[in-house]
Amino acid sequence: MPGALPRRPPPAYRTAGRRALRVTIAASAGFYVLLYGLDWSVGATYALFGAIAMAGLSHLPGSGRQRAELLLGAVPVCWALITLGTYLSVRTWSAVVGMLVVGFTLAFMAVGGPRFAGAATGLHLMYILPSFPPYAPGTLGERLAGATFGIALLIVAELTLLPEPGALPYRERAARAADGVARCAERLRSAPYTLPEALRDSARTLSKELRSSQVPEAERPAGAGVRQRALAHTGLATRTLLGRLAALPPPAPGVAPPGAAGAGAVGVEDPDVLRAVADVAGETAVGLRGGTPDARAHTRLSRIRRALTTAEDALPAAQRRTAALLEVTDAALAMSTAADLAVRGRAGAAPAPGRFWYARMRAPQLWWRRLSGHVGGRSVFFQNAVRISLALAAARLIAGVDTLPHGFWVLLATLTLTRTTVRETRTTVRRALTGTLVGALLAAALLALVGTDIEVYAVALPPLMLVTFTLGPVKGVGWSQALFTVVVALVFAQLAPATWQLAEFRLLDVVTGSAIGAVFGLLAWPRGAHDELRRSVAVLLRVAAEIVVATTARTAAGGRRVPVLSAPGSRSLQHALVMAESAYAQYQSEPTGPARPPGGQDWQAALITGHHTLWGVDRLLVPPEPVDVPPLDSRPTEAVVRAGDRVAARMLLISARTDPTGDTPETPLPPSGLRAPTLFPDAPPGTPHAYYATMAWLASLTTDLGRLAGESRAETAPPVGDRPAPDTGCAEPGSGHDGTRGDPQGGRAS
Repeated sequence: MPGALPRRPPPAYRTAGRRALRVTIAASAGFYVLLYGLDWSVGATYALFGAIAMAGLSHLPGSGRQRAELLLGAVPVCWALITLGTYLSVRTWSAVVGMLVVGFTLAFMAVGGPRFAGAATGLHLMYILPSFPPYAPGTLGERLAGATFGIALLIVAELTLLPEPGALPYRERAARAADGVARCAERLRSAPYTLPEALRDSARTLSKELRSSQVPEAERPAGAGVRQRALAHTGLATRTLLGRLAALPPPAPGVAPPGAAGAGAVGVEDPDVLRAVADVAGETAVGLRGGTPDARAHTRLSRIRRALTTAEDALPAAQRRTAALLEVTDAALAMSTAADLAVRGRAGAAPAPGRFWYARMRAPQLWWRRLSGHVGGRSVFFQNAVRISLALAAARLIAGVDTLPHGFWVLLATLTLTRTTVRETRTTVRRALTGTLVGALLAAALLALVGTDIEVYAVALPPLMLVTFTLGPVKGVGWSQALFTVVVALVFAQLAPATWQLAEFRLLDVVTGSAIGAVFGLLAWPRGAHDELRRSVAVLLRVAAEIVVATTARTAAGGRRVPVLSAPGSRSLQHALVMAESAYAQYQSEPTGPARPPGGQDWQAALITGHHTLWGVDRLLVPPEPVDVPPLDSRPTEAVVRAGDRVAARMLLISARTDPTGDTPETPLPPSGLRAPTLFPDAPPGTPHAYYATMAWLASLTTDLGRLAGESRAETAPPVGDRPAPDTGCAEPGSGHDGTRGDPQGGRAS
C-alpha cells in the first residue's frame, strides 16, 4: 500500500539481530586483527571461536551488562580449560579421559541455575578446541591470548552495542507483591470482609509475576547462597500469602473469633491480625527496596500468632476463622523473615530453624548440599551430564582413532545436536543433516569458484556471520547448520589453502557427530524427563503420605511442641521435592509429542501438594516458641486420624497410578469422595485449636490432590470455610524457592 509505514521485524528477529551484530563484530575484529595484523593464525582462530562459543553458540541470559559480568568471570575458567585441553591432547586416551571428566563437570553446572547452564556450551567448546592435534604446548600463550582478546572484544560489544535495558529485578517484583499484600490485608479489615474483584485480579497478577515462567532467566533467584535461597523463599511466601488472603473466609455473622485480650486478638470489631499483616508487608517492601524497616510489626505479629495458636473457643465457626488467620500470619512471618535474609544474608535476623535451615550456613556448605544432592541416577541434571559426557568422550575417541580431519566439528555436532529425548534428538539430527548437506553444497561451489582468492572470503565472512547468527536462532537448527557450514568454510579458507573437499569433511564430521549423539540419546534415558517426572512424583506422594499419617497422629496425641531443625520426615520430602521440580523443569522444556499427550496430569498440583505438606507440618509441629498442645478428645482424635488416613490413602493411590515402574496402569482415578462434611466435621465445644488447624491443612491437601487427579472442585473438599482453592505459592522449577531450576532448597538435594 503506497505510503504505508514499513512493518517492524518481529521481536525474535530484533533480539537475534542485536546479538548477531555483537558476535559478528567481536569475532571478525579479533580474527582479522590477529590474522592479518599480527600474523597469528592460531591466536586468530581462538579469538574467533572464543567469541562464537561464548555468545553465538551459548545462551547467556540477562542484559548486556549482566552478560558482560558473566563473561568476565568466565575468562579464568577459559584459561584453565584451554591449558588442560592443550596438554591432554598429547595422547588420544588422555584427551578422551579429559573429555569425559570435563564434559560431565561442565554439563553438571546446570544445577547452579540458568546462568551456569547458559555458559556450559561455550565452556565445553573452549576445552574441545585445543584437545585435538597438533600437540603444540608451545602455542599455549598464543591460544590464551587469542581467546582472551576475542572474549574481551565480546565484553566491550555487550556493554556498548545496542545494549538491552535490564529486566525488573526479582527483589522489586517481590516488593510490589508485598505492597499488594498490604492492600489486601487493609481491605479485609472492614466489612464486607472480602476482596473486591479488582483487588483479586491485582493479587493474581502480582502472584503470577513471581512465577519462574514470568521471570527472565537472569533475574531468577537460582543460586545456592543464602541470599538467593532467601529471595526465592520470599517469593514463595508472598505468593502463598496473596492466595490465602484472597481466599480468607469472612467471619460468621455475629461471631467474634477467639484470642487473648491485649495480645492482638482479632474480632469483627478489632481486626488486629490483618492490621499487623499489612504492617509487616509494608516493612518487607521497604526492606526489599533497600530501606531500613522497623521490625516492630514483625515482633507484634509474632505475639499475635502465639495468641492465635493457644486460642480456645466454644464456637466452631470462630475456631475455623482462627485456623485460617493462623495460616495468614504464618505466611506473613515467613515472608518477612525470608526478605530480611535476602537483603542482609547471614547477618539478618536469626529465624527459627526448620524451613530456614539454610540461614546460618556458609556458601561452600550450601553449594555442597546442592551438588551432592543431585549426584545420583534419579536427578535429571546428573542424567544429562552423564549422557553428554559419554557422547563427547566417544566422539573424541572416534575422531582420534580414525584421525578424522577437522575432528573439532565432530564434537561440536555431538554437543549441539544431542537432546534430552531420543525423539527430539532424531528430529534435530534429521534437520541438521539436511541443513549441513545444503550448506556443504554451497560451500563446495563457493570454494571451487573462488579458489584461493582470500580477499573474497575476508569480505564475505562478516555479513554471512551476521545473517547466520540472526536467522539461525529464529529459523531453527536446519538453517543454522546450513549457514554455519558456509561460515566455517570461509574461516578455514583464510587460514590455509582449501578446496571443495573442505565442505565434504564438514559433512562427514557432522554426520559422525550426529550419529554418536543419536546413539547415546537412545541408550541413556531415551525418554528424557517423562518417566523420571512420573517416578519422582510417585516418590514425593509416598513420602508425603507417610508424613501426613505421622503428623495427624502426633497432633491428636498432643504434647509439647518445641523448635527443632526440621519436622520428622521433612528432609526426605524436601529431597523428593527437589527431584520432582528438576524433572518438571526439564519436562516443560521438551516438545509435546505422541508420548506426551497435551491433557495429562497436573504436575504443578503435585509440587503444590509437596509444598503444602511441608508448610503444614512446620506450622503444626515446629512452632517458633515452645508450646503445650493438649491432646484431643476421643471424637476429634478419631476424626483427625480418619481424615489423615484418607488423605494419605489418596496420595498412595495416585502414587501407584503415577509410578512408571509399578503394575498399575496410568488410568483415570475414581472420585475421592472427600467432601467438606465428611472431611471437616464440627467438633464438640472446647476442642483445642490444633484440631481445626490440622483439618484446614488436610482440606487444602485434598484440594491439591483433586487437581492432580483431574477432579472437579465440586468433587473435592474445599479449604476452610468452603472457599475456592487459592493460587498458592508453589515454586515453579527454576524459581529457586525451596527450589531453583530444580532445587527446592531443602534436604539432601539442595
